[in-house]
Amino acid sequence: MLKFDKEQFVELVGNVGLSKREEIEKVVDEISNKGFKNIFLIGSGGTIAMMLPYEYIFKSNSSIEVHAEIAAELLVMNNRHLSKDSVCIFASVTGTTKETVAAAEFCKEKGATTIGLVALPDTPLGDVVDYRISTGHEKHSFDTFFLHLQLITFRFIHNQNEFSQYEKFANELAALPEAMAGAMEEFDSRAEEFAIRHKDTKYHMLVGAGNLWGNTYSYAMCILEEMQWIKSKSIHAAEFFHGTLELVEEDTSMIIFKGEDETRPLAERVERFAEKITNELFILDTKDYALPGISEEFRKHVAINVNWALTGRISVYLERERDHSLDIRRYYRKMDY
Repeated sequence: MLKFDKEQFVELVGNVGLSKREEIEKVVDEISNKGFKNIFLIGSGGTIAMMLPYEYIFKSNSSIEVHAEIAAELLVMNNRHLSKDSVCIFASVTGTTKETVAAAEFCKEKGATTIGLVALPDTPLGDVVDYRISTGHEKHSFDTFFLHLQLITFRFIHNQNEFSQYEKFANELAALPEAMAGAMEEFDSRAEEFAIRHKDTKYHMLVGAGNLWGNTYSYAMCILEEMQWIKSKSIHAAEFFHGTLELVEEDTSMIIFKGEDETRPLAERVERFAEKITNELFILDTKDYALPGISEEFRKHVAINVNWALTGRISVYLERERDHSLDIRRYYRKMDY
């Protein structure tokens, strides 16, 4: 497999990443015991997209009030829900994203309790928040962030007496990195075939819903647009039939992310339509993968992690086929704007 070290992945995401479980539970328990009014999930670009699945999980599994906010907008919008009784959760791989760091400082000034997810500890974001949770490494940091957010989200819901299965769920997360690696190996040939077929494709539609909507938005924006300079559009499956459907033609590339939560029928509706129109339909369905060690009742929650891991296989093959490094930028962090 191109650029994939299974042992390293399982070690960094599983053993190192999940070694933070006790620390995370202690942080959440301390905040829950103190009491809070609401939770803000805050990020910029890929990290606000990463927060959207957990906003969905909170809303569909808990009565806790939750708000996912873009850092730069939060700074100017005068959000009346943000107060000293808020819990604000941030993420930044480098810990230097200007808007995110500024938002963390802003929330601290409001008296809110702040949690920062970072790759390396000694960074501006890590220094400003009340609780810093570091992956300890930059490689596979998003995969690790997803695991940490699973623990944070469901621990808060558990402490609200709305998720009695927490211990079972958290214990099963230990099997997830190995299961993800297996799914990646199984998916790898499809990822390579997609990249070869679409190395010169100029435009992609990406469709998703529910807890995969954030991944849909992120893959279009962060990977295809920012890292590959390919025009793309992310469309929520529930909104696809209000505008975007008129742009589909027989050669339109459509990528549909199918998960396993309550919104799966929304993606399936788009799939049924697309099958009648385009010859370039690509379905990425987490249900196709066995995920040993994960109970059926929890599969819908970890579809976020699995989907993200699988799309990463597409990315490395696009990089190769297009001879376009995922690290190259023209403007981002290259100029003032």
